[in-house]
Formats: sequence, C-alpha cells, structure tokens
Amino acid sequence: MKLLTKKLEAKLPPLYSQEDNPDPMCIIKFFDPWSRWTWYGIEYDPKDKLFFGYVIGIENELGYFSLDELKSLRRIERDMYFDPTPLSTIMARGY
Repeated sequence: MKLLTKKLEAKLPPLYSQEDNPDPMCIIKFFDPWSRWTWYGIEYDPKDKLFFGYVIGIENELGYFSLDELKSLRRIERDMYFDPTPLSTIMARGY
C-alpha cells in the first residue's frame, strides 16, 4: 500500500498554515501494527516530504515527522478507513 497518495496529499494543508487554528484537522493516520506508535498528519510539505502532526509514541506530542522516515520503517501502514478528525478529539481519546 502506498503511504501517501496524490489525492491525500492534495487534502493536506501546507506547513504552518494551521498555526492560528486552535483545533486543526488530522487528515491522515499512519500506525505501526506491532506497537502503539501512531502518527496523525495535520500539515504537509511535499518538497521536503515533511509532516506536522500529532505523534503517539514514547510521549504524545505535536511535532514534525518525515514521510521518508516512515517508509524506512517498512512496517508502517496508513489507516485506509481514517476520516479527518479534529485534533482535540484525537487527544481526548487519551492514548
């Protein structure tokens, strides 16, 4: 499965465009099926292949992550059934 399709890429706002939005939308979700690591993409820069989003891992935090890094992990999958969801909803789930 392709981690990022052109159709999904077109839905992602550019980096820094959501800075003033108090509750941005998480547009895309990636996950490691063998761990709790999950990445929610909010913004994306196609030139640098860099996302800004919410990462659930050792800590739950907002930050940057790279599409190339996700691809290098080889077992990362995209949640094909994920619907865009406000960040507050994702954070309230308490992961």
